[in-house]
Amino acid sequence: MITAAQNDYESGMRNYHAGDLVAAKRDFDNAVDTMMSSGIDLKTSPQLSDQFEHIVDAVNALEMDALKQGNGFVAPMEQTPVGVANDVTFPVDPNIRAAAEAELKTTQSDLPLVINDAVTSYIGYFSNTTIGRNTIVSSLRRAGRYKDLIERTLRDEGVPADLIYQAIAESGFQVQAVNGRSGAAGMWQFMPFRGAYGLERNGWVDERFDPEKSTRAYAREIKKNYQQFGDWYLAMAAYDWGPGNVQRAVQRTGYADFWELYKRNNLPQETKNYVPIILAAAVMAKNPVQYGLTDLNADPAIADDTVTVNGSIDLRLVSDIVNVPVQQIVGLNPSLLRMITPPDEPYDLHLPTGSKSIFMEAIAEIPPDKRTAWRYHRVQPDDTLQALAKTYHVSSADIAFVNQIDPAADISGEDALIIPTVPPAASGMQRSSARYRVEREDTLVTLADRFNVTTEQLRRWNHLHSSTIRPGQTLFVAEPAHVSASARGKRRHGSSSRAHSTAKKTSQSAHSKQSSQTQTKTHHN
Repeated sequence: MITAAQNDYESGMRNYHAGDLVAAKRDFDNAVDTMMSSGIDLKTSPQLSDQFEHIVDAVNALEMDALKQGNGFVAPMEQTPVGVANDVTFPVDPNIRAAAEAELKTTQSDLPLVINDAVTSYIGYFSNTTIGRNTIVSSLRRAGRYKDLIERTLRDEGVPADLIYQAIAESGFQVQAVNGRSGAAGMWQFMPFRGAYGLERNGWVDERFDPEKSTRAYAREIKKNYQQFGDWYLAMAAYDWGPGNVQRAVQRTGYADFWELYKRNNLPQETKNYVPIILAAAVMAKNPVQYGLTDLNADPAIADDTVTVNGSIDLRLVSDIVNVPVQQIVGLNPSLLRMITPPDEPYDLHLPTGSKSIFMEAIAEIPPDKRTAWRYHRVQPDDTLQALAKTYHVSSADIAFVNQIDPAADISGEDALIIPTVPPAASGMQRSSARYRVEREDTLVTLADRFNVTTEQLRRWNHLHSSTIRPGQTLFVAEPAHVSASARGKRRHGSSSRAHSTAKKTSQSAHSKQSSQTQTKTHHN
């Protein structure tokens, strides 16, 4: 295990120095996951504990260094409209203002919209400069993925749905955006305060990256700001600058009005620009024909099934079961920091639409303590047990056992097989803890008593026709997979593999019978 973790760590170092931070993060995560998902209490072994601390400390130091240079171990963040427009001064075009004022008379919005010189200036910048237009187009294109979810969540929380355009300013709808200077992250750029905003942040998940949960947290924060100031523009300014700062500006001037504070220079320049940029983006997005935004080809909306899981499940196993690339599973679960769900807390696992029943039935076949190592393989026409055993580095006898098929069977009639792969930590141990080598004094009765099973189970698992066992014989003494009575009945009648009837039934569609089944975030520039 130490060797495997060290190899991944060294690969991460090579990728880090080569500038490929995404690959480096993948390698570093693999190194840590190898040890964290081993099932071994690392504290009981000084050697393992030292190795784990060495890797974690080194990776944390490298990530801090990477944050100083950019966004850490994440894909480069595209510039946001606020990022590109914050320091520019663009002349006010009276024609643009007149057109925008005319458009505003027919624009439907649950958020107050105004047209003035500040807003007009940014409409001109986003319309008539290459970089300005590109950032708006990119942001609105990405918005397609989350628009329905965000607007629905905002309405649920009792705030204007058109506050969605504040996400243009915060992240340009980049769900895993990280600010290298402040540490703010996610679509709504929450600060990294653990437990703040009602969002969990630990070694397994960072809910600032969860589109629905972070949007709900944003809605509650902006609502608190509105209840304090009674003005949506001041609420947005407070989200950027902090409600305490805005409150003091109001007290100094006596004006609880954003535009009065704007005119009197009682706001920092970033916050003065922040609100007009959001309003300009909203006006343009709600009038796509006028601003040439009808052909931006918005990304398709994210659609998924959600299932709450308890305990760790490797995303590669999830990928196997629902038959999509693992990258798609990762993309549907941006709040996961590792390739595995948390071990000690419920997690809402997002799956491709229509795959929930497939997942639920298949995962029930795999014992909870095996879900970080075992795999699920859809059988191909030329597959054999021997070939699968070689591919997955397990014995064909183990594959046959967990799927309750004859080791010499032709598997061409199977839909899929559970593969009892061995975690790295167990590479030097007996391949399966469910197997036992018979000693001279053992009997079927004493083994049943020792392993808390019945003699009938031992006979069935080992295809014994009597109670006679012999020294040196290897027996299965536990049932690694949960095999339902109905599935066993199908096997007896020559039907497909019990573990994978789900896949076949799904492919047969509806004609098949279903089986049973922080503090408020502020920028610190």
